[in-house]
Amino acid sequence: MPYSFVALCLLLVVSGRADPGKSGYNFVLILADDQDIMLHGMTPMAKTLEQIANEGITFVNAFTTSPICCPSRSSILTGQYAHNHKTYNNSLSGGCYGSFWKKKIEPQALPALLYNAGYETFFAGKYLNEYYSEAVPSGWSQWFGLHGNSRYYNFTVTENGKAVHYSDEYFTDYLNSKSIEFLQKVTEGKPFFAMIAPPAPHAPFTPAHRHDKLFPNVKAVRTPNFNISSSPLQKHWLLTMEPSTLPAEFSDEIDSIHRKRWQTLMAVDDMVKNIVTALEGKKMLEKTFIFYTSDNGFHLGQFSQAYDKRQPYETDIRVPLLVRGPSIRPKTVHESAVALIDIVPTILQLANVELPFSMDGRPLPLSNDRADVIERQILVEYWGEGTTDTYNPLCPWSAEDRLQLCTLDAACHCQDAWNNTFNCVRHLARDMNFVYCEFKDDQNFVEAYDIATDLYQMDNIAYDILPSVRAKYSLALQNLSACVGPTCNLIY
Repeated sequence: MPYSFVALCLLLVVSGRADPGKSGYNFVLILADDQDIMLHGMTPMAKTLEQIANEGITFVNAFTTSPICCPSRSSILTGQYAHNHKTYNNSLSGGCYGSFWKKKIEPQALPALLYNAGYETFFAGKYLNEYYSEAVPSGWSQWFGLHGNSRYYNFTVTENGKAVHYSDEYFTDYLNSKSIEFLQKVTEGKPFFAMIAPPAPHAPFTPAHRHDKLFPNVKAVRTPNFNISSSPLQKHWLLTMEPSTLPAEFSDEIDSIHRKRWQTLMAVDDMVKNIVTALEGKKMLEKTFIFYTSDNGFHLGQFSQAYDKRQPYETDIRVPLLVRGPSIRPKTVHESAVALIDIVPTILQLANVELPFSMDGRPLPLSNDRADVIERQILVEYWGEGTTDTYNPLCPWSAEDRLQLCTLDAACHCQDAWNNTFNCVRHLARDMNFVYCEFKDDQNFVEAYDIATDLYQMDNIAYDILPSVRAKYSLALQNLSACVGPTCNLIY
């Protein structure tokens, strides 16, 4: 029986300890929106790096399990893969804040489990893209949930059951004030879980006025795969559609977007510093775990894709993950593969709350006792979006193509489509750094990359590897795509 399965079974037994929620630990989870690692998305956040990374652990191989907002956020809240919580994309029909989520999943998600264990729970920020409601989701003691997708000004928030509109306030600053107010009023002796989800650096990339002149000379990262054409054997069909490269004049727009993304993160950086200061002032910092991460990564010109996520490449699936807390050694760097679905089991274990059997993730290795890279296979799954209503009539495609995110500024090189659907296995071990993907398109296209030697995924080796290796990974995908709980942690 594989070691990972045995270890997880033992964990399920020992984590069901007495006195749930009585560990005394508090938890703060700060969730950015579309923040990358590969394009230097953490570089401008000096305060966050100082207050969390330098005082805790940095996971350099952290991955989202779905490179899109709503499915990933649902996974972060549940510790489950998307095929289990059934939030497949950002639409209501795709399960985003749909009836299955509200009736079956939400009442068993992290906040409800902690609330039932005696925790005070607080949420402020973007929840799920299709949340437009005055209802307070299950498990939250205090609720300040944004209506819809990321916004910076002119936003509506449900404040503990009442919808309130703000026109002039900057949303990240609003989250800062609500979070600090909560922390200043928390009751001594009662543990809390606070989740703060700012919009940055998601489109429309609107910085606070005090930050809109920063980084005037910064340009987007020209990675080796920046604005290159892709042949039909190298990349799946969406990346090979015309035009093969972005027009030269779009480079200035890409640089502008990159600067604005950095600028939007400055208010988040201020907020992180203020949260740490508030915890320190209340003498709670030494018993509080602080997590900083993002729901997915981002690409900006790679493989001639303009700006978005939704792809199986490192730019889109690799995310920042920093954790500070009791017993975590400062300035620790961990290279084992971890996933966003690991956050829930980590918090539950630290809180002495029993892990549900259906938990797909596993606790993060927060101690520095084991320096070796722990072998891991992580599933990345995405279901493409596109209908007859999402096409752009200004682009030379028909509604029947069911394309999405086709814009003139990107020369109508579309970002998504109804059959941009794939499953990947991201495999890391001491001597292995590999990704294998199968697309559910008309071609049944396959991509595979040796990340150890091809970080920018320029050379698709899926059709060169041995048939036995390809069959092995295809079987792993078949099993992982149907896994539940402990079976999600086998090595196939």
